[in-house]
Amino acid sequence: MAPAMSRTSVGFDLPDTELEARLLRGLAAVEQQLAVAVKSSDDFVSETSRHLVDAGGKRFRPLLTLLAAEYGDYEAPGVVPSAVVVELTHLATLYHDDVMDEAPRRRGAESANSRWGNTVAILTGDFLFARASDILADLGPEAVRLQARTFERLCVGQIRETVGPRPGASPVDHHLSVLSDKTGSLIATSARFGAMQAGADDVTVDALTRFGERIGVAFQLADDLVDITSDPSTSGKTPGTDLREGVPTLPGLLVLSREDGTRLAELLARPLPDDDDHAEALALLRADEAVAQARAEAHRWAVDAAECLRPLPDIPATAALSALCDYVVDRTA
Repeated sequence: MAPAMSRTSVGFDLPDTELEARLLRGLAAVEQQLAVAVKSSDDFVSETSRHLVDAGGKRFRPLLTLLAAEYGDYEAPGVVPSAVVVELTHLATLYHDDVMDEAPRRRGAESANSRWGNTVAILTGDFLFARASDILADLGPEAVRLQARTFERLCVGQIRETVGPRPGASPVDHHLSVLSDKTGSLIATSARFGAMQAGADDVTVDALTRFGERIGVAFQLADDLVDITSDPSTSGKTPGTDLREGVPTLPGLLVLSREDGTRLAELLARPLPDDDDHAEALALLRADEAVAQARAEAHRWAVDAAECLRPLPDIPATAALSALCDYVVDRTA
């Protein structure tokens, strides 16, 4: 019989209470170090830098770093700092994304660009990148190189998303490739950092890196579906944010790829600042088969991620990573 699961602040069901306790301690240490990392000698910079830290978040990337460290010495001194690095990097990209998307809100709060302007938001993101780099310097040249290559992929993904697919290329394939760069790369690095810092063997490090890339894409596909299907009374999110801002996500791209000239395709071809147009598009998209197709694609990436776990030993962390695959798919419903 499978061990009983318990719901925790980790965010999904864990199969082992000792693992749960270690992860919660690790996440608490990450929060403490994040609070220190975003402090500046300038009070205003401290205020803008802690804006998104205080707003909360899933801490998905640090969690994956801590889980990957279970395959070695999870108490190794570089584990928690590397988890802080990936979260700082993620937060920095959010500041920049909100400027590019002209997003008014982030994590239920006013976005930094809305509150302080684009220049302050961009420079705050740069400040967080600098703080991440400072921490990295103590983790060794291999960690610095890994972060640099990850940052390169983040930038390339953002550029490719901004420019769009090449003439004749599939917008859907282009979108999935962008997700691998923009989301999958940093989540893969989160797992790799944890395994590396804990001293895991090369086979394990590579398996966890492959897992991270695939679960990262599944996670982003799921997030995009939640934006369409969520009930604000239970999710706390305003549905259809991407639709309103004209941000392309997989369900909309699947609709547009049909080239059928429907009212939904007409609406999805542009941003939807008008409330009536937005409500109509959201209702039509929720009823469209593209949502089920996108959910199936998220499931496919999660299944591929689970396959990457095959070389790993049968320990509680492996069961937790397997449960994470199920969680990612379940949250698209």
